[in-house]
Amino acid sequence: MSIRTDGASGLPDPGGEQLSYVYAVGREGPALHGLASRLPGVDGHPLYPVTAGGLSALVSRVPADTFGAQGLSAQLEDLARLETLARAHHAVVDGAFAETSVLPMRLATVYLDDARVADMLLRRRGDFEDLLGRLEGHVELGMKVYADPRTAAAPAPAAVTSAGAGAGRAYLQQRRATRRRDQDAYRAASDLIVRAGELTRGVVASRVVHRPQQGQLASHSGVNVANEAYLVPRARTEELRRTLTGLADGVPGVSVEVTGPWAPYSFATPVDPDGGEGP
Repeated sequence: MSIRTDGASGLPDPGGEQLSYVYAVGREGPALHGLASRLPGVDGHPLYPVTAGGLSALVSRVPADTFGAQGLSAQLEDLARLETLARAHHAVVDGAFAETSVLPMRLATVYLDDARVADMLLRRRGDFEDLLGRLEGHVELGMKVYADPRTAAAPAPAAVTSAGAGAGRAYLQQRRATRRRDQDAYRAASDLIVRAGELTRGVVASRVVHRPQQGQLASHSGVNVANEAYLVPRARTEELRRTLTGLADGVPGVSVEVTGPWAPYSFATPVDPDGGEGP
């Protein structure tokens, strides 16, 4: 068994106060080794590859006090800090993905040390190699569907023929018309989602349905009623993007947001049953 940790020997590890943060896994080769020398990790920590069994993980050392269980929990509850971590993590993954096929690891995947990272590569070698083969030549596109009845034409005001009962009747009619408008928008959004499924069948290699975004995670106007990811052959990316983007054309109260292409986050991170969630 051969295990190598390249470039890590000069990094400080005072009394186990450093952890190994893993960004992505790929096949051993010059692409990941070269990238490690050009791109920083979270908080500017140097990247280096940990290699075992023909696979390499892009790793940086991070402080245990901020990336241990309690420190990490505090960071993930701070939205500004979470955004900073996510940007740095994704920058490494995107840089690696531009060079070669890699499997993005989940945000803040940490191990006690590089030996445990190497052990993880060996234990999961079969899974990683299968995934790398399946994802070769593919990218991820995301599609979010929003229902926003407010963007549809407002119901025409009901005529008021007299005060009192006539005004009350007009108010109720207006309420019913608004409710119908809202129902029409949500029904149209549901129909659009079904249509998207029909159009992507035979084009995408796989599909993942995520939980719709709500609260501070939802930056788009309207209610997010669908949040899906597609594994798409690289050659058909723009074709599918145009198809999905045009689905909401002429549909009042409904909009579509297409994101990507990205590294295939939604399809590349099987759970490690023996760790990787924290030290």
